[in-house]
Order: sequence, then structure tokens, then C-alpha cells
Amino acid sequence: MQTSSTQTRPIQARPWAILSRSPLAGVFVALAVIFTLSALISPYFLTPYNLSVIARGLAFVGLITIAQSMLMVLGELDLSLGVVGGLCGVISGILMVRLGFEPYSAMLLAILLGACLGLINGLLVTVLRLHSLVLTIGTAGIFGGANLVLTRGVAITGIPKDVHYLGRGDLLGIPVPFIIMLVALAVATFVMLKTPFGRYMYAIGNNQAGARMLGIKVDKVRLLVFTAAGAIAALAGVLMVARLGTAQPSIGETWVLAPIAASVIGGVATTGGIGSPIGAIFGAGIIAIIENIIVLFGVSPYWQGIVSGAIVVLAISFDAVSRRYLRRDA
Repeated sequence: MQTSSTQTRPIQARPWAILSRSPLAGVFVALAVIFTLSALISPYFLTPYNLSVIARGLAFVGLITIAQSMLMVLGELDLSLGVVGGLCGVISGILMVRLGFEPYSAMLLAILLGACLGLINGLLVTVLRLHSLVLTIGTAGIFGGANLVLTRGVAITGIPKDVHYLGRGDLLGIPVPFIIMLVALAVATFVMLKTPFGRYMYAIGNNQAGARMLGIKVDKVRLLVFTAAGAIAALAGVLMVARLGTAQPSIGETWVLAPIAASVIGGVATTGGIGSPIGAIFGAGIIAIIENIIVLFGVSPYWQGIVSGAIVVLAISFDAVSRRYLRRDA
């Protein structure tokens, strides 16, 4: 009998231990609770139009969030992703309107440019051993300045209607940008969770020196992830141009804090090696719903910046405290 009672103690404690170590389950529950509460406090929340607005808005921030979460798993952080998206969106507009390129070819070239900009960041990090956070503050200034030089702060109008469907269209009632984001999410998740390359990413994020000792080509992996992140950011930028019908120089300005907060809320560790793009998208969904409720209640949109900043602070603080708790518990 004593043996049986002793054995039941860890079994009774196990559900809480599993939940505390499952950020994906936790963030899903949080998303479901916030979604339910929002539906209860606002009669307009569950309308098809409002849900479409949330999904369409989430698509663009979601793409940046996927890119940022991939880098964070590596232990890196890129603050220039939003600016890369904006610059590549502007470049696609210039190619279409001013240089007469075929619209889809122009968008593809802009995405390739985003990959190149990501590669530049990756080379500076790996070759010069610069800290990605500090470096990308600088490159964000360079890319943003290039945007203003090309546009002189004026939007590029006359985007061909052929591409509007990618930003404004619906497929079976689901916004096309949201579907594109889901495809990107599926690809990123498969690569990270089901391939050797993904395992290398987690190994590098957990212990870069240890990964080198295991024979993993650390710098090559980091370069490829920075490149992929740049391409995904550019995809968000060109889709936003398709949605607006103009290449606005301000595209991407708000794509800095929310993706970081969403990733942390979704269980991606700021120190690397933990998390997944799926959890990051759940976190982005939480932020999108909160911002939507602010709008539905007629609160000034200027408060959205305060809310996003507060969410970042709370998310990072919770991440740090919870990981200290788990280390003690282990």
C-alpha cells in the first residue's frame, strides 16, 4: 500500500507539470478564451465581415511572425524584417508601374530581393560575428532610408489590377492572404519539426558551440534561415501592395513589435532552441483579436501601439519568469 501511494504522487502532479511545459497548449487555450470573451462582449465580433478583417490583417503580421520565430529558434532576432517587407513592396511597385514589368514577375523579383537582403544580414552576423539585434537596428535604418530615397515619401499608384486578388480576394470565403500565410506556416513547420535541417536549427539555438562539435554547419544554417526570413518578409510586403493597390512607403512600419510579442506569447524562447511557428501564429492571433476589440469599442487606434508595447513587455517578462521557475522545478 505504501508503494502504491508513493507511486500515485508523481501521477497526480503530472498533468500540471505537462501543462506548465506545453506552451503550445497554453497559448491555444488562451486564444480560445480570448476569442470566446470577445464574442460575448461584442455582438459584431462574430460577423463574417469582422472575422474576415481579422484574418486578412493577421495574414501580413503572421508572415513576419513566422520569419521572426524561425530566427528566434536559432537564438537570433531581426528588427529589420518589417522594413525589408516595406522596401520590397515598394520595389515591386516600381517594377510594375515605372519600369513596366509583368506584375507577377515584379512580385517574384521583389521576393528574391528580400531573400538577398536577408542574406546580407546573415553574412554580417556570421562573417563579422555581429550581434543580430544590434546589427539589424542599423540595417533597418539603411533599408528604410533606401525606401524613402526611392519614393521620396510618396506612394506609388497605378498598381495593376491583375494582382489585387492576392491582397483583396477570397477563396471559399477565406481571404487569399490568410491562405498564403497558412501555406507558409505549413512549410515552415514541416521543415522545422520534420527535417534534419529543422533539428539543426533547434540544436544551434540550444547550444551553438555544442552544435559545431556535432559537425553541424552552423553558419550555413544561420545564413539559410536569415535568407528565408527575408523572402517571407518580402512576400508580406508585396501582398500588402496588392491589398492597398498602391506601394506605400509606410508599409512595414508596424511590423516590428507585434511579431516579437506573438512569438514569445506562442512559446518561442528569446534565448533560442524552444518554440515553433504554430505557437507564434497563435500568439499573433491573440494580439490581432485584442486590437480588433479595441477598434470595435471605438477606442482610438493610437492606443494600439501602447497595447502592442505592453504585450511585448508582459510576454518577455512572463517568458523570463516562467523559465526561471521551470529551471528550479527541474
